[in-house]
Amino acid sequence: MPFLLPVSVTQDNAVQLESDGLLNLPTLSTIDCASLKDFDSTVLTVLLAWQKKLQLDDRQICVKNAPKKLTVLAGLYGVAELLGLS
Repeated sequence: MPFLLPVSVTQDNAVQLESDGLLNLPTLSTIDCASLKDFDSTVLTVLLAWQKKLQLDDRQICVKNAPKKLTVLAGLYGVAELLGLS
């Protein structure tokens, strides 16, 4: 079962979201962004933190249903390939 991102990921909820994800490490291999509508580059920080944690166990993050804006942001910041968004 994938980890579902909320509708909004901003500075207001990023720390809590990162913590929630780390508490659910088994589901972090697949991140479902289908609900994600309101976000900024903060979401990349959260995804990268999760990716770093997964890499410690030789696992990779897989982002599904990424909105176009997320893919563009990841490309602008140079992390698209690291997050599997290229």
